[in-house]
Amino acid sequence: MNIRLILNLTIVVTTAAFAVDLPTVPEQSIAKKKELLFSDDFGGAQPAAVWHKVVPTFVAENGALKGTQTRDKNVILANGTTNKAHAAVHGLQIPTKDSIVETRIRFDGATMIDVEFDDRAYTNSHYGHLCRAQVRLSGVTIIDERDGGMNNAIREMRNDPTKKAEVAKLLAGRSVTYPAKLEAGKWYSLVVETVGDQMRVTLDGKPAAWLKSSGIAHATKSKIELGVAGKDGWFDDIKVWNAEAAVP
Repeated sequence: MNIRLILNLTIVVTTAAFAVDLPTVPEQSIAKKKELLFSDDFGGAQPAAVWHKVVPTFVAENGALKGTQTRDKNVILANGTTNKAHAAVHGLQIPTKDSIVETRIRFDGATMIDVEFDDRAYTNSHYGHLCRAQVRLSGVTIIDERDGGMNNAIREMRNDPTKKAEVAKLLAGRSVTYPAKLEAGKWYSLVVETVGDQMRVTLDGKPAAWLKSSGIAHATKSKIELGVAGKDGWFDDIKVWNAEAAVP
C-alpha cells in the first residue's frame, strides 16, 4: 500500500471517529421568533449610543462594525497588577431568556468571532459570564461558561493540582466544537438560537453546532456581547428577537 493511500485512509478514519463523538446538530430551528428587540445595520459614522465598550477596539467603518484586538499581550501596570490579553468586546444591554441573534460576520485576520451572553448581577461566575458561541475558520464552539470554565468554584479548584481530575469531570459536556471550513474575506450569516438549556448555531442557514447544558438556561441573560480576537473581524446587520421553543 503506498504512502498517499495510507495517509488518505488515516484522514478518513480520524474524521469519521471525530464526527461519531459529536451530537447531531438539529436540522430544524429550536427557537421561534417573537418580538424584535433590536436591530442595527451599523450605517452611521460611529456605533450607535446604545452600544458600549467593554474591551476596545470597535469602530463603525464602511457600513459595518469592525473589531480589532489591541490587548494582544499581558501588560504589567504601574501598580503591579497585570492587564491580561483579551479579545475586543462590544456590549449591548438587552435582557433576554430565550432569544435568536442574527448577524453577518467576516474574518479579515481575526482568529475568532463570537456572540456572548452575560449577567453582571450573577456572582457565581467570573464577570457574570453565562454562555457563548465562538466561530473560527476551522470550527464552531459553544460553551456553557456559567457551569463550566468561568464558574468561580471551578476556577478556584484549578489552583489545586490535586483536583485536576475532579475539574475535568465537572467540565465534561460544558463545551463542544464542531469542525467547519470558512474563508477569510467572505461574509457569513450567523444565527445563534438560545432556548432553555440549548444553544444552536447555523452558518449560512446550515446547522453548525449545538449544545445542551444547564448554564445556558440562565433566566436573566442581561447582556449580549460581540467579541473579536485577532485583527480584524466584522459584524453587520444584527437583529435580536425574543424567542420561544419551536414546536417539534
